[in-house]
Amino acid sequence: MSHYTRRDFLKTGLAAGALAVTGRLRVSATRQTATDWVTLGKSGVKVTRLAFGTGSFNGQVQRELGQDGFTRLVRYAYDRGIRFFETAESYGDMHRMLGVALRGIPRDNYRLMSKVTTWQGVNPQEKFDELRKLANTEYFDIMLLHWQHTATWPADSSRWQDGILEAQSKKAIVSHGASVHGLPALRQVPGNKWLDIAMIRVNHKGTRMDAEDYNTDGLGNVSEVVTHVKQVRKEGMGVISMKLVGEGTFNREDRQRAMQFAFKNAGVDCVTVGYKNTAEIDEAIANLNLALA
Repeated sequence: MSHYTRRDFLKTGLAAGALAVTGRLRVSATRQTATDWVTLGKSGVKVTRLAFGTGSFNGQVQRELGQDGFTRLVRYAYDRGIRFFETAESYGDMHRMLGVALRGIPRDNYRLMSKVTTWQGVNPQEKFDELRKLANTEYFDIMLLHWQHTATWPADSSRWQDGILEAQSKKAIVSHGASVHGLPALRQVPGNKWLDIAMIRVNHKGTRMDAEDYNTDGLGNVSEVVTHVKQVRKEGMGVISMKLVGEGTFNREDRQRAMQFAFKNAGVDCVTVGYKNTAEIDEAIANLNLALA
C-alpha cells in the first residue's frame, strides 16, 4: 500500500510548479538581445553584444558633440543597456572625454577597451599609464594593437605584445588582441597564439573592408573575410566587428542587413558602432535585436 502523504503531495506539486516556471524562464532566456553579456572567446572578458564606439572619423563626430553632449549620449547608451565602451589613442581627446562621461558609474558595471598605436621609440608601460590616467581608470578590460595593416605585423609589434603581457601581469590590462586592416594583415590572425581577441571589418557590401590594399577605396573581399572570422572563432578567439555601417555611408535598410550579416553569416561575437545622437543608439539596438530574432 502506498503511503502518499500530504507532505509528499505538496513537495511534488511545488516541484512541478518550479519546473513549469523554470521551463517558462528557459524559453524566455533563449531570446538573445543587443545588450546581453557575451564572452569574447578565450579572453574570458564579458561584454555587451553592442558596443559604443568613439571613433567616427577618428573621433571627430563624437568630439564635436562637446563634453556635455557626449556625456549625455554615453549615459543614454548606458541606461539603454550598452555597457561596452571603446576608444583609441588615435581618436584625439576621446580617452579623456570618455573618462569624464563614465565618472561615477561603478567600474565593474561596464567594460572599457582601448587601442594603442604601436609606435617605435615609445615605452609601452608609460603609454598604458598615460591612457589609463586620461580615461580615469585603473585598468582596461581589453587593449588592442591598433591598425595592424601589414603581413609582418606579428613580428613588427612583438615589443608591444610583450608590453601588454607585462601590463596584464600588473593588472593594468585584463585581456588583449589586435585590430587589423587589409587582407595581408588579416591572414596573420588565424593560428596566432598571442591573440585572444580580433577586431575585424565586417559588412555585407564590402565597403571599407579588407582587400589586398589595406586602404583601398574599392570593395573588400567579403567571402575571404568571413572565412577568416569563422576560422579564428573556431580557434577560440573573440571577434569584434567594426565598419558595420560602411563608415556611415549605409542607409537604414543596409544598416539592418549589415547587422544581420555580421551575426548570422559571419558569426561575430560583438559589434561596435559610433553614434552622434540617441536615435542612432535606439536604431542600432533595434537592428541587432531584429538580427538575433
